[in-house]
Amino acid sequence: MTEARASASGCPRARSGARRLRFIGPWTVLLLAAAGCGESPTGPPGGVDEITRLPRALGAAEVEIIGAGNRFAFHLLAQANHPGDNLFLSPFSASMALGMTMNGAAGETWSQMRDVLGFGALAEDEINAAYASLMELLVGLDPAVETAVGNSVWIRQGFPVHADFLTRVRRSFEAEVVELDFANPSASARINEWVKAVTNGRIEDIVPAVIPGGVVMYLINAIYFKAPWTFRFDPSDTRTERFHLDDGSTQTVPLMTLRRDLPYQENDRFQAVDLPYGGSAFSMTVLLPAPDVSVDDLAASLDAAQWEDIADSFDDTDLTLFLPRFRMAYERTLNDDLSALGMVDAFDHRADLTRLSPAGGLWISSVRQKSWVEVNEEGTEAAAATVVTVVESAGHVVRADRPFLFFIRERLSGTILFAGKVASPPAG
Repeated sequence: MTEARASASGCPRARSGARRLRFIGPWTVLLLAAAGCGESPTGPPGGVDEITRLPRALGAAEVEIIGAGNRFAFHLLAQANHPGDNLFLSPFSASMALGMTMNGAAGETWSQMRDVLGFGALAEDEINAAYASLMELLVGLDPAVETAVGNSVWIRQGFPVHADFLTRVRRSFEAEVVELDFANPSASARINEWVKAVTNGRIEDIVPAVIPGGVVMYLINAIYFKAPWTFRFDPSDTRTERFHLDDGSTQTVPLMTLRRDLPYQENDRFQAVDLPYGGSAFSMTVLLPAPDVSVDDLAASLDAAQWEDIADSFDDTDLTLFLPRFRMAYERTLNDDLSALGMVDAFDHRADLTRLSPAGGLWISSVRQKSWVEVNEEGTEAAAATVVTVVESAGHVVRADRPFLFFIRERLSGTILFAGKVASPPAG
């Protein structure tokens, strides 16, 4: 099996398997800000033209895919959010990695994956075609915004894979397909280097240094985004101020300041401001809860339909924005979140991945995402990678990672000598 060629470079240097993509879709960042007064901005980056329309109209399936992605984004946000904890996910990356995997699923497993990803009644060919055409449409949309997207499939050497599956992921996702000796320590290093390259060094060690023996395949999506603000914050206006947490405590943060006309709206639950990047095709939408509304309650109340109303309701308004400068790394295994949304069969012996390989007993052991973001006076840099791990069952599995009973007995006479329960294992 040979390595697939990349169709285009990504980020400052060419990267194998990365596609330059200007992304419009399910990527919502919830941040905290406050309104007040301040100084004027430094202005937009030189030579950037405002982008006011897509180069062509979206097809019906493309519109459906975008809607599906946004629905999945808010469902995933609701599942992953925990009070008091930071959160930064790429629903887009998770959707792409699972979308590739879905091409190897069948039966109820396929149906559950399609439903969780929000694709409704769309057929697989429509879903794949919409992914492909959207990626093609968005290439080069804003020259000021730098985004790389890469898909890859890594296969244990000698493991049988259906040719039709590989054809679909290569054609629709431009996936790089590589067969490796997973027992060789260099295999893990090569996979991690691929992810690191696509994400400009921001995401590392997405797979373990020693690949577990049962793993037969990794399906990976990686995304990188870097964009300057259209109207940059002046660093001289950044001040160290107090940030008020929902539990009543405070901490000090560098608070950036921007005063100008910006898209804005407010109601009794939140203030919202839309911060454009580059030529304004991309933006960060900041939602600040009202004083009597917690950020967790606001997050739980959002859905795709409400998001569409928010996105269509901005008016240019003279305002002053205070926004923290921050950097955050985040990591999460999405198994429980996806199971709660209805994707349950894929994670155990009920999984049907018969369109992926003629080998039986395959299932998904984990869907894991690592992400990174930095927001500062110049703009935003963000990256994420999602890995779907497919394993081969070695018959029945007994995993004593929850409370259990144990007995010490003499087998020939049947005499029980000791009986016990481990509810919380003492230190060994």
